[in-house]
Amino acid sequence: MLDLHTHVIPAVDDGSDSIGTSLSMLRTAREDGVTVVAATPHFDRASGYANYAYDELESSFLRLKYEAEGMGVRLVRGMEIMADEDVPDLLDEGLLWTLGGTKYFLTEFRFEEDPEYCMRYLGLCLGRGYMPVIAHPERYMFIQRDPQIAYRWCRTGCGLQINRGSLLGRFGEQARLTAMRLISHGLAALVSSDAHGTHRRTARLADARDLVSEEFGGDFAHLLFTRNPSRILEGKELLGFEPFPFN
Repeated sequence: MLDLHTHVIPAVDDGSDSIGTSLSMLRTAREDGVTVVAATPHFDRASGYANYAYDELESSFLRLKYEAEGMGVRLVRGMEIMADEDVPDLLDEGLLWTLGGTKYFLTEFRFEEDPEYCMRYLGLCLGRGYMPVIAHPERYMFIQRDPQIAYRWCRTGCGLQINRGSLLGRFGEQARLTAMRLISHGLAALVSSDAHGTHRRTARLADARDLVSEEFGGDFAHLLFTRNPSRILEGKELLGFEPFPFN
């Protein structure tokens, strides 16, 4: 499995607080069957996480990568980028990390965002040749109320990343139901851990993979946990079933 959403770089956001915690998270991931982990620190200036791709962040990433050698986990760069209309410019300037250096990048919205703003932002990014992968849409309240918005995102070519914790009910029943609805409508591209530490939001994926396999079949679980994440890091087109709208 590949996990393309984790907060594993220490002391840069609300994720890992130390190199020891980060290494413990990576050990947990490997023991659970994860072989590739994307380090995706928050880029959210309003929350105080101005994690530009400067030397300091690069050094933190490289130190973690060095310390994790021999663990059997490949660490790649990424960011969880809060939507803002200057994001395409920052991507062009190399100030933000895409997923593994590809055209794909992980992005998120406020939990109560204007859907029209979301479409405008996604259009700006797509127009520059970037491919947004939208983090945890099932957790957004406006998607819970109107999942047809997620269908429109998918039709533009965006990928939707579901959180493991949502599938397991860790973010409430509405998030769980919305996650299952998005998957059943062919809208989900991948599932990731969104790991923040070693306790509640951990770097495990096997339990969520087993749940998806039981509900939707093993081939579909392989698509969401291995095949599509691999294709993202290869810069290839996402695969999946033809999405269908909500009534």
